[in-house]
Amino acid sequence: MSQSVNISVTTQGGRQLASSGSAWEPKIGYSRAVRVGAQIAVTGTVGIEADGTFGATLEAQSRRALTIIKAAIEALGGSLNHVVRTRIYLTNISQWEEVGRVHGEFFGEIRPATTLVEVSKLIDGAALVEIEADAIIG
Repeated sequence: MSQSVNISVTTQGGRQLASSGSAWEPKIGYSRAVRVGAQIAVTGTVGIEADGTFGATLEAQSRRALTIIKAAIEALGGSLNHVVRTRIYLTNISQWEEVGRVHGEFFGEIRPATTLVEVSKLIDGAALVEIEADAIIG
């Protein structure tokens, strides 16, 4: 079961930076999401829980990643209705229908442009999926 998502927002110059508190953010030097004007870009997000563990299934990890993405967009003043593009990276493309069903739960009526590709591996060996999103508010 997914734990809550805590997002903090800071302002740097003309942009807002959202952080999910991931240990990777300061190490690599990125933000969970960045808003500049009407545009929000959400970085590749894996389905990691607040306690650092991963869900046992692709479905659980996909749902958690999309929950984190939703929280980051909302913290920056947007909503899932503003999402115009997602990108889904899977370590096993034969499981595309499973992640597709979860994506549909979040975006079924919104229907953003979407790319779904297979990659050899992600930043953590336990990660099965990574998802990015772009939103435009207005």
